[in-house]
Amino acid sequence: MAGDDGKRSVFGDQAGSVEVLWGGRGRPSRGPKPALSLERITHTAMALADTGGLGAVSMQRVAAELDFTKMSLYRYVPGKNELVALMIDTALGEPPAPEASAGSGRDGSGWRAALRAWAEALAAVHHRHPWLLEAAVGPRVMGPHELGWIDGALAALAGTGLTGGERLDAVVVVTGHVRTLARVAASTGLGSTRAKGPEEAMSAALNELLAGRADRFPAVAAAVADSGGASRDQAWEFGLERILDGLEAYTGRARGGTS
Repeated sequence: MAGDDGKRSVFGDQAGSVEVLWGGRGRPSRGPKPALSLERITHTAMALADTGGLGAVSMQRVAAELDFTKMSLYRYVPGKNELVALMIDTALGEPPAPEASAGSGRDGSGWRAALRAWAEALAAVHHRHPWLLEAAVGPRVMGPHELGWIDGALAALAGTGLTGGERLDAVVVVTGHVRTLARVAASTGLGSTRAKGPEEAMSAALNELLAGRADRFPAVAAAVADSGGASRDQAWEFGLERILDGLEAYTGRARGGTS
C-alpha cells in the first residue's frame, strides 16, 4: 500500500500507467482463465492507430475489434491513457543493440556512428507508427522500452567526456531532429508505404505555391531554385550531420582539445 502511495505522490494521475508499464498489472487474478491479455489489447489498439491515427483508438472500438465488451478491457487496463502508454512502449520495442564502435578509438570517436545508428532506428519506428508523434506529448510515464532507448543513446556518448546533463541534452537534441522530420512526413500525408520522401513532397508543394509569386517571396524562390531539384531528400542527413558535427566540436573542447 505504501508503494502505491509513493507512486501516486510522484506520478499523480499517471500512476496507473506506471502500474501497467512496469509490471503491476498483468491479468485478472479472479474468475475463469482470461481470453484476453494486455499484449493482445495493445496490439489491436496499435493496428487501429496505424491505419486510422490515434483518434481511431477508443476502449469501445478496441473491444469491438476483439469481440469483447468494453468492460472486459477494464479488467486489464484502467483506461485509454494507460492503453496509449502501453502502445507507445510496445511500438518502440527493444532498442537497437549498441554499435560495436561506440567509444572505440583513442579519441572515443566511435560514439558518432553509434548515435547515428540509434537515430536512424528511432526514425524508422516513427515512420512505421506516425501516431507516436501525437501520443508521446504532454505529461506521461516512460515505459521500460523507452527508457532502454535513452539508456542506449547515453551509453553511446559515455566516452565523449560530456557530463551526464550534457549527454541527456544531446539525446534530447537528436530525438528532436527525429521527431521534426517525422512530423514533416506526417504533415505531407506520407506513410511507411509511400515512396515520396518528406523533403521531396515539401519541395513540390513550394514550387506549386511559388508559381507566379516568386517576386513576393524572393528568398524562398531562390533557395528552392538552388536546391538542386526535388528528387533529393537531404533534410534528414543535413540536420543529423550538423548535430553530430556540433557535438564532436564540443566534445573536443570538453577534452581540452583544439577542435
